[in-house]
Amino acid sequence: MKTDFKKSNAETMAITRNVRDFDKDTDNIYESVVIMSKRANQISLEIKEEMQEEMQEFTPAQDTLDEVYENRDMIELAKSYEKLPKPASLAIEEFLEKKIYFKESPDAEAQNV
Repeated sequence: MKTDFKKSNAETMAITRNVRDFDKDTDNIYESVVIMSKRANQISLEIKEEMQEEMQEFTPAQDTLDEVYENRDMIELAKSYEKLPKPASLAIEEFLEKKIYFKESPDAEAQNV
């Protein structure tokens, strides 16, 4: 299932957040940060793969020096991806909206004892 990150309502700028919002589901702020961090890495990879696929459409069969420097379509595509919210912001938004599925591993309790 591909997520359309271009339609996300995540913030593109840094904002102040209430830290207590993050540990409501896990009762542990550090566990919440790990969950959001892992999701941010997944999002980053998805965006990278999507961008590479779209860049392949604009790659000429033969590279000439003029085409490398003058490919405006690739530049516009790169700019559109730069305007997207950062993967961490997208992961935070998904976590707060409860769109991330996570479960505690059985050996995690043994480590806490």
